Amino acid sequence: MNKQFEAVYALVRQIPAGKVATYGQIARWLGWDHGARTVGWALRSAPAGVPWHRVVNGRGAISLFDDGEQRLRLESEGICFNALGRIDLKVYGFDGFVKV
Repeated sequence: MNKQFEAVYALVRQIPAGKVATYGQIARWLGWDHGARTVGWALRSAPAGVPWHRVVNGRGAISLFDDGEQRLRLESEGICFNALGRIDLKVYGFDGFVKV
């Protein structure tokens, strides 16, 4: 498996239920200045056990490619969306990553 993708999966596995991180945040943590799209590509093919649904865009919104599953999963973990369909990153954002 792609080493970059594995690095993404290792970080995403650290995001606890009820919290989210952004594609850009994960990319920056990995030292990728412009790697948000790579994070997205990795999550599109994430293996079982990777909570891909806990990653959103920088505005706290779900990707345009979602069929509703991601929102349902997040809501089942207690995450609320505002009227614009966004998550308050100050409330639900996660920034407790540790080096793996």
